[in-house]
Amino acid sequence: MVMATTASIAANTSIASVTLEVADPGAARRFYSAFGVETYVRLRASTAHSTGFRGFTLALTVSGPATVDSFVGAAVDAGATVLKPAVKSLWGYGGVVQAPDGTIWKIATSAKKDTGPATREIDEVVLLLGVEDVKATKEFYVGRGLAVAKSFGGKYTEFASGQSSPVKLALYKRRALAKDLGVPVDGTGSHRIVLGSTADTFTDPDGFAWEAAASAAALTQS
Repeated sequence: MVMATTASIAANTSIASVTLEVADPGAARRFYSAFGVETYVRLRASTAHSTGFRGFTLALTVSGPATVDSFVGAAVDAGATVLKPAVKSLWGYGGVVQAPDGTIWKIATSAKKDTGPATREIDEVVLLLGVEDVKATKEFYVGRGLAVAKSFGGKYTEFASGQSSPVKLALYKRRALAKDLGVPVDGTGSHRIVLGSTADTFTDPDGFAWEAAASAAALTQS
C-alpha cells in the first residue's frame, strides 16, 4: 500500500508555478510586465545570499527574428542587461538578457527569416536547470513521475509538460549552460527560484527547491 501511494504521488508531479525570489517585488513586477512575461512567473521577496551564476535560465521560443528583437528591446528598455546580443546561428536566431533582479532570460527562434511582422506572442517557455549530472538528475525526476520527452545522453533532457504547467522543464550540463548564456559558471548561495509542485515538497540533487503548489501560492507576493 505504501509503494502504491508513493507511485501515485510521483505520477502527479509537474510544474504548477515558477516563483522568482527577488529583493524588490514591486520593481520586478514592473519589469516583467514591460518585458511581457508576467503571466509565466510569480514573485517573492527574498534577501537570500546569491552570487554569480544561479544555475538556470528561462528560455522563450518565439515565431521569428523580429519577435526576438521585440522582446529583447522591451527587456532592455525596462532595465535588463544584454549578455549576448541577438544574432543568427546554425540553429536560428536569439539573444540573452539579464533582468534587474538577476534572472537570465534567453529569447530565441528556430526561424532565420521573418514570415510576418513582430508579435508579442510566446510559443513556449522552457526552464533550463544547469545540473552537474544530467543522467542522474533525469532519473531523479523520472522517479518522481515526470515523463521524458527528449533526451540526448548526458547532455540534455527535456520533460513532457503537464496540461496546466506554465513552463516546460529541461536539464542541461551546468558548465555548458553557463557557456551558452555567456556567463562564468561559478556561483554560490541561493538559486533564487522555487518551483510549485502539483505533488509534494522536495529538493532535487542540485538544490533546486520544489514546494507543494498550495504552499508556494500562500508565500508568493503576486
